[in-house]
Amino acid sequence: MRILLVEDEPDLGKAIKRTLTQEAYVVDWVQSGDEALSYLEHDLSLYTVGVFDWMLPGRSGIELCQWLRSHHHALPVLILTAKDQIDDRITGLDAGADDYLVKPFNMAELLARLRALRRRSPDLKPAHIQIGPLTLDCDRRVAFLHHNEASEQRIELTQKEFQLLQYMMEHPNQILTRDQVLNQLWEIGAEPNSNVVAAQMRLLRRKLAQYDCDDFIETVYGMGYRFKTE
Repeated sequence: MRILLVEDEPDLGKAIKRTLTQEAYVVDWVQSGDEALSYLEHDLSLYTVGVFDWMLPGRSGIELCQWLRSHHHALPVLILTAKDQIDDRITGLDAGADDYLVKPFNMAELLARLRALRRRSPDLKPAHIQIGPLTLDCDRRVAFLHHNEASEQRIELTQKEFQLLQYMMEHPNQILTRDQVLNQLWEIGAEPNSNVVAAQMRLLRRKLAQYDCDDFIETVYGMGYRFKTE
């Protein structure tokens, strides 16, 4: 799940990004509304949720919401703000925000609100993905291998391994190119090594091989990778 975070307070922005990253979200953090708009205009399809501060340099978070809705984009948006009056909340919701969190807030509440957005937004990926004996619980960030109805085995994955497996299971039987994986799992502006996708794929396969289920992942030479369901 990739988030566009727009927050101009450096300490708060760093804290939110750190918290979200620890929860296996991929986060692009910008500090102005105009920069956020350039990210959205470049490739809005990258993002599954926007977390926008209300008061920003350039365009405000409210103006970003209005831009999204005027262009008929359904990206779920959580507004962060120190404004706590009822009229302010109404303004934010009427502008197109899906939820509203008043500063200062607890990070646990921020995470809970993001999970709630996932549950009630039909365009977001499901919280549970099951293909064959493999099940992902995306909220708890755990993977299980089901041997039978009465037995399951937890698969120990690193954060990046889980993100990669989730992305592949969300697109079963589709060929995913190196660039698609990079765009989904690494932040804009990051400069990973040229072989980072292949290396990460090897690590995931090696981990799945410990549970005799590495044959789900297929290399399509010259094209990319595919998660097979058959």
